[in-house]
Amino acid sequence: MSLRKKIADSPRVQAFVARRIEKMVRRAYRQSDWQRIGFEPMEESLKAGEPVIVVLWHQRLMMSPYLFPTDLGRIFTLTSRARAGRMAGLFQTRFGMETIAMESGKRGVTTSRKILGKIRQGYSIGIAADGPKGPERVCSTVPLVWARTSGKRVFVVTFSADKVCALPTWDRMWLPQTRSKGVLMCKEWITPVPRKMSENEEEVLRLDLQGALEAQRLEADQRVGRAQD
Repeated sequence: MSLRKKIADSPRVQAFVARRIEKMVRRAYRQSDWQRIGFEPMEESLKAGEPVIVVLWHQRLMMSPYLFPTDLGRIFTLTSRARAGRMAGLFQTRFGMETIAMESGKRGVTTSRKILGKIRQGYSIGIAADGPKGPERVCSTVPLVWARTSGKRVFVVTFSADKVCALPTWDRMWLPQTRSKGVLMCKEWITPVPRKMSENEEEVLRLDLQGALEAQRLEADQRVGRAQD
């Protein structure tokens, strides 16, 4: 392993970077003008003791601490064991969230049981629909798996701002800047997810959720005057 990779994989280095990003995000939130739209149904569910599933695009992950009211409920997010996933987990835990790294094979079964246990304990679950490696803005079936398994309500969330820094990641992840005009948006995805479905039915639902995420992203960008891509 190269020296650069050893440094990047160092827990101390990762913790330092996570702290730096946390400070930048908190500063951007404090020193910008943010509008919150559509969060009331989610908040009502949490106040009633009902956890939810929160879904967003990976590119808009930086504002995830402000897209779920941690004062009303506990949440864990699904991450990967890759370097970027570990970094995202460290960042989110600094805002009071918890994380679970997904596994494959037999370990994946154990992880799934752990996730179900968390949901039964009243935890909500956060999922980047196209994470952790993309393709960008192509929804995976992971949100559908947990919506079907848990039976919990699904909310799509996003943010946009007129001033952002696009980081050098596969999806050009956005870091909001200070003195921005921004919007935080939430909307329930009300399409029913049956316990059993064929591959064709699953694909229809996947595209439906992808369309909901895209429509919300485009609306958020439009509200802050960003050009559509």
